[in-house]
Amino acid sequence: MATERTALFMFFGGTGDLAYRKLYPSLFNLYRKGNLRSHFAVIGTSRQTLDDEKFRAAIKKSLADSGERADSKEASDFISHFYYQAHDVTDTAHYSVLKELADKLDKKYKLQGNRIFYLSMAPQFFGTIAQDLRSQGLMSDNKDAFNRLVIEKPFGRDFDSAKQLNDALSKSFDEEQIFRIDHYLGKEMIQNIEALRFGNTLVESLWNNRYIDNIQVTLSEKLGVEERASYYDNSGALRDMVQNHIMQIVSLLAMEQPVAFTDTDIRAEKVKALRSLRVYNVADAATNFVRGQYGSINDQADYRHEDNVPHDSTTETFVAGKLLFDNYRWSGTPFYIRTGKMLADKFTRVDVVFKKPLVDIFAFPQAPNAPLAANVLTIFVEPHAGFSLQLNAKTNDATFQTEPIKLDYLVDAEKSKETPEPYERLLHDVMKGDGTNFSSWPEVSYAWKFVDQIRRVWDLQEPQFPNYTPHSMGPAAAEELIQRDHRQWVYRLNN
Repeated sequence: MATERTALFMFFGGTGDLAYRKLYPSLFNLYRKGNLRSHFAVIGTSRQTLDDEKFRAAIKKSLADSGERADSKEASDFISHFYYQAHDVTDTAHYSVLKELADKLDKKYKLQGNRIFYLSMAPQFFGTIAQDLRSQGLMSDNKDAFNRLVIEKPFGRDFDSAKQLNDALSKSFDEEQIFRIDHYLGKEMIQNIEALRFGNTLVESLWNNRYIDNIQVTLSEKLGVEERASYYDNSGALRDMVQNHIMQIVSLLAMEQPVAFTDTDIRAEKVKALRSLRVYNVADAATNFVRGQYGSINDQADYRHEDNVPHDSTTETFVAGKLLFDNYRWSGTPFYIRTGKMLADKFTRVDVVFKKPLVDIFAFPQAPNAPLAANVLTIFVEPHAGFSLQLNAKTNDATFQTEPIKLDYLVDAEKSKETPEPYERLLHDVMKGDGTNFSSWPEVSYAWKFVDQIRRVWDLQEPQFPNYTPHSMGPAAAEELIQRDHRQWVYRLNN
């Protein structure tokens, strides 16, 4: 049976696309499963002038758009817990009105003072909101209650701005009260990395540089920038994808086994892994990272001619790189990463390439055997979830030939329907106070220090853009990056 949680949710940016498309449907899923029942309330805030009735109508539409039966009694009961308050986050006086409503709902729904503040808006307002939540008395002073702050990315655009933001938040909230959302950490197969590694002796005993040749992480997007052009051109693939999503995945792959499966122990091991990540000097950064920007094909415009993109933009839409960890487990084993827009397809996968046998006894001169293929463990994150293990086996004929075969496990359609959406998982974790699948400040800071060095080097030179064709897997330099080490990407077009 699900454990009912008690809390007041306050969404700043409560009429935004993310709230309607992801957050409110996720809360409804938690309501249907019994994690929320009678003792919760939601306040949506934004600059828009709405009343409760219009806000609830918008919530009903968001549930319908997500495929839910918004006209059911269950949906109606859920929506009745929603309230709206127009709010200017820069006007201190507005917080007193918000406090009055929050206190009223606390009594009505017996919320015990538990409060979750979700900031789904521009990061420049995060510090202001956090400060006013405390100074204007919106944070509960009940010693048995909790106050939790949830923030969306981007968390800064470099280390200095991230530190400034974190310092501002830390004046009002302790680190354990701050939940930095990275929706990739809510994905089923990302969370399965820990189960795969630490739940299987067979896997963990081989999870080191003695047996693994390299690890590849690919986050491929099929579409271009679309309506996010204004944001994206000030961010680029390095900041938008590598600093957060990819670095979080890599830290899970590289970390040591925690003492216990708790948020404190897991975060500690992720931080230790990121501390050992080699921060490149100028020459190594230029050698080990490549960038790209998509060109045009048929009726698809190149990046520089997308709406709201400057015609001379040098923003990268593709990044590939090699990461090295200077520690006992991973010394000498590279982690290759790549991500980009307008690539061949939309998918996320991790490929763990094991070393080949030191001696290939099947490659005897009188036989036309091809060299043994490497064993590869693939973690499929999306669109399909599952695992694949590539092994070598004998062909089914009279000669002694070997061929690679695959042992596959994919989550079937019925199980996929039962799988919680990332935001549903993460909101539930916030209610529990479990920070396992959220980025801690030390993780964020080490990731920025690594990424900042790549950015500094790129800013020293003018890129030759565009340099890759839409629906490919990026520029030729990404292939050259890995081929220079006498390796190749496991996922290749026409492979």
